[in-house]
Amino acid sequence: MGLSRLVCAFLLAACCCGRHAAGVPGEVEQPEPELVEVEVGSTALLKCGPSHSQGNFSHVDWFSVHKEKPTLIFRVRQGQGQSEPGEYQHRLSLQDKGTTLALTYVTPHDERIFLCQGKRPRSQEHRIQLRVYKAPEEPSIQVNALGIPINSREPEEVATCVGRNGYPIPQVVWYKNGQPLKEEKNRVHIQSSQIVESSGLYTLRSVLKAQLLKEDKDAQFYCELNYRLPSGNHMKESREVTVPVFYPAEKVWLEVEPVGMLKEGDRVEIRCLADGNPPPHFSISKQNLSTKEMEEETTDDNGVLVLARAQKEHSGLYECQGLDLETMASLLSGQQELLVNYVSDIRVSPPAPESEEGSSLTLTCEAESNQALEFQWLREKTGQVLKKGPVLQLHNLKREAGGGYRCVASVPSVPGLNRTQLVNVAIFGPPWMALKERKMWVQENVVLNLSCEASGHPRPTISWNVEGLTSEQDQDPQSILSILNVLVTPELLETGAECVASNSLGKNTTIILLELDSNSTTGLSISTVSPHTRANGTSTEKKLPEPESKGVVIVAVTVCVLVLAVLGAVLYFFYKKGKLPCGRSGKQEITLSPSRKSEFVVEVKSDKLPEEMGLLQGSNGDKRAPGDQGEKYIDLRH
Repeated sequence: MGLSRLVCAFLLAACCCGRHAAGVPGEVEQPEPELVEVEVGSTALLKCGPSHSQGNFSHVDWFSVHKEKPTLIFRVRQGQGQSEPGEYQHRLSLQDKGTTLALTYVTPHDERIFLCQGKRPRSQEHRIQLRVYKAPEEPSIQVNALGIPINSREPEEVATCVGRNGYPIPQVVWYKNGQPLKEEKNRVHIQSSQIVESSGLYTLRSVLKAQLLKEDKDAQFYCELNYRLPSGNHMKESREVTVPVFYPAEKVWLEVEPVGMLKEGDRVEIRCLADGNPPPHFSISKQNLSTKEMEEETTDDNGVLVLARAQKEHSGLYECQGLDLETMASLLSGQQELLVNYVSDIRVSPPAPESEEGSSLTLTCEAESNQALEFQWLREKTGQVLKKGPVLQLHNLKREAGGGYRCVASVPSVPGLNRTQLVNVAIFGPPWMALKERKMWVQENVVLNLSCEASGHPRPTISWNVEGLTSEQDQDPQSILSILNVLVTPELLETGAECVASNSLGKNTTIILLELDSNSTTGLSISTVSPHTRANGTSTEKKLPEPESKGVVIVAVTVCVLVLAVLGAVLYFFYKKGKLPCGRSGKQEITLSPSRKSEFVVEVKSDKLPEEMGLLQGSNGDKRAPGDQGEKYIDLRH
């Protein structure tokens, strides 16, 4: 072997010796190995020589070089490959007609030099450097939840960054508010360490320590991992975190919610604020109007004074006191005035107004407020604005003027601040009935509700002429609704039902007529009455006719007009023939043939009521003479 080295050295000097020694690798200076890069878990393709080489690869030995010690791992003989026992026994195979050795399921442990040696026709050697890469997992970051005081003399731990299962070891960079941090003596210190997992992958742990200022209370910190893959350089970033920064308060102040004009009934929160972290212990005081001394108010657990429904008594001067429990330093805020706008209860005079029909009534509305007030009067049942101002005058009162009137006192400068007061005006009079007469279609042996509504002042009472279960509902101070629960019987169908409303000034009635309805379904029938349909008469007034009766009257009048027209035409015909003398006698004779003179007398009677006969007036509007409205006879015997 020594002789071979000498010969080789001589031949190298003469440029006749080959670049490799024959037989044993690594005896002379070797060229740079070919670089092959793969990711963990993939397949590495190891070529025995450059792609353009034309060597004979039918007789090749493959070696794994670890710590400069080559180990035979694969043989190729006559183009056939065979693995040697060991760690690569089941992961190697030949490709590309024996020129390429495929290594599957690459791990970090495979990062080494692989060497192939060809034996024929002459010795050949090719070295391959295998580089293995694995991207780390997404970096996790854990902030120091205990916080950092600004008066710390040494850098305190801000956060810890961990990048797991990467290869090779990734590089870590820390950022604050998007700017990279570098080591700075007594200000910034970055301490990193790594752990090698059983898989050969690395877990990196980096701790950022720093001295922070008050301005860093909202600073955003994150870490970045830089790593390489066969495709190039890459990076991954953690989420941003904020570390609690502790610093003493320099001032305290009061804050009121909601902001703007306050009114009675609002929910108001008065809170203390400070520019320190953690905030000091707060207390809130209010000035006593009598003694002018500040008296502490009761607050909730967070030091907030809550006025669930603010009142005018809550108006006044407030101040806040903050006590730093660590330094025992006390800070006092400036005084702040709280103004709760209000409107007092409304007073209406007279409080219970009542009056006679045809008279006048004046209603006056009064209230107090710390702001300018506006008044207006509204009709309760319609919502109509009757008058703007505190005084409402009602003239020539009628029964319909009775009922509710509402006074509204509002503050235009404070939206939603108002008070209202309702007053009921009573007009003296006998009861008014909602209806004088009503017809209902019912079925026999069915239980139904009959209703009757009446109003008046004094407030009336209602009674029924039939037995049944009654209930009453107050519509307003002058109105009442009575409901009668009754079984429909033949006697009830014959007599109907009558309700009587009475007070000290008179009485009035409503009659309910019941008619059998063969088409209606059996069940409970409830009659409702519209309060706007009123027959405002007393018991001495005539009952209103039903719509069916009015139709019969019109038809009868029309028929009578037609009959009279026909008779008038007949009389005019005989008059023109000269057979009918004129006169005012109640009886007139018409000349007939002797054989028919004494056959009959035609009598024409009018059974119309005087008001109905008015429909038979002439076109000039004159009424008939009283004598013309009695019986009329036409004697046909002559």
